[in-house]
Amino acid sequence: MRVLICGGGAIGASLAYFLAERGAEPVVIERSGVANAASGKSGGFLALDWCDRTPLAALARRSFALHESLAETLGNPWGYRRLETLQILTNARQPMSGVAQGWLGAGAAVYARLGAPETTAQVEPAAFTRGLLEAARRKGARLEVGEILDLRFARDGWRVTGVTTDSGTLEGDAVVIAMGPWSNAAGRWLPLPAVYGLKGHSLVFAYRPPGPPQALFVEHEAEDGSRESPEVFPRADGTTYICGVSSRTPLPADPGAVEADPGAHERLRATAACIAPGLAEAELLAAGACYRPVTEDGLPLLGPVTGVEDAYVATGHNVWGILNAPASGEALAALITEGEARPVDLEPFDPSRLLAFDRVNPL
Repeated sequence: MRVLICGGGAIGASLAYFLAERGAEPVVIERSGVANAASGKSGGFLALDWCDRTPLAALARRSFALHESLAETLGNPWGYRRLETLQILTNARQPMSGVAQGWLGAGAAVYARLGAPETTAQVEPAAFTRGLLEAARRKGARLEVGEILDLRFARDGWRVTGVTTDSGTLEGDAVVIAMGPWSNAAGRWLPLPAVYGLKGHSLVFAYRPPGPPQALFVEHEAEDGSRESPEVFPRADGTTYICGVSSRTPLPADPGAVEADPGAHERLRATAACIAPGLAEAELLAAGACYRPVTEDGLPLLGPVTGVEDAYVATGHNVWGILNAPASGEALAALITEGEARPVDLEPFDPSRLLAFDRVNPL
């Protein structure tokens, strides 16, 4: 069974891996490079129970377990590790009182412990996405580089039979749309609910904090009194990632054309200096911007496209794309090859639930 996966992010790579494990022939089609969008510029934070009491609970718990088992099985080339997670308060205008940490600045204080190594972990997301796709390729998956121009349909118009790209035509037994917020482009051919892009910015420094690994969720008050909520993730490779400064700027047509908002990276670096002076003084390795995909109700789209045979969609994971990628790929692979999603039920994420919504951006 050949399955054409449109999109080379974490969701597409996970689906390719689990399809290949089942003996299918996955073909990942990507125009701008594997993990070149949000899957390569996100934090890679994983949480066991932060989605409890929501429809995402079972998906998140299964994915948290899969992240550990995949790292063990595949040699962990993406820096998977457990870590402590803290909530930090920072103020650019005055020192903070509270329990200090050795590498934090005078304007920062620990407010709460949000997670322990038993419940929170991390991966380096670009390495995870590329490593999982490479593992899928060793099992028979393929990567095709090209821009998707059209879908091919059977003569009756109700069954997808392939994909046309700028480099040719690919035939398949099923097609999966997994292009993050750019999945909206497939609405030209398929009845899909709207997916929107929420922009965020990030910096990566050559900085390894002292002590055991800790993720920081920060509530920051800037010099002008404005408030932001950056996140800081030291990684196993000796770098530290910080993200924040969200915006609602329009999604460009080309994923390769994403640009940072003016001044966003400078604001983020000033915030980093308040959190930990040594971090902001370290060598800057990368400055990025990306759009994470969000839906009308905040839940992903995972399942068959209404009214079209052999067409599926897998997108809209918002901030939990890296966390929930493995279980999304595992369950959707079962649905495509066997007709039943397992071990996680994908019914809460059925794309048809949102088709009645007007396409008005809620952000």
